[in-house]
Amino acid sequence: MRNYELVLVLKTTLKEADRKKILSGLKDLLKGFKVSKEEDMGQKPLSYPIKKEVAGYFSSLNFESENPVPEDFEKKLFGNDDVLRHLLIRI
Repeated sequence: MRNYELVLVLKTTLKEADRKKILSGLKDLLKGFKVSKEEDMGQKPLSYPIKKEVAGYFSSLNFESENPVPEDFEKKLFGNDDVLRHLLIRI
């Protein structure tokens, strides 16, 4: 079993509904993966500006599966302008 953790930094200008829409879209991309933990860490100041943003909304997802994460998953994260940064690690 492979365990992963994904940490997202989203723009603070997003509304609650838009943040939930992004997270549900990510869950749709991870079909076949079991989401074991989802945590909203809230808004925090950034150490340095990213895309002219000085604060970010942090969110974390823990998931597991027998299969590796699809290669196009991170490309779709890079393509989303509302995601400032992400970190995907295998635990």
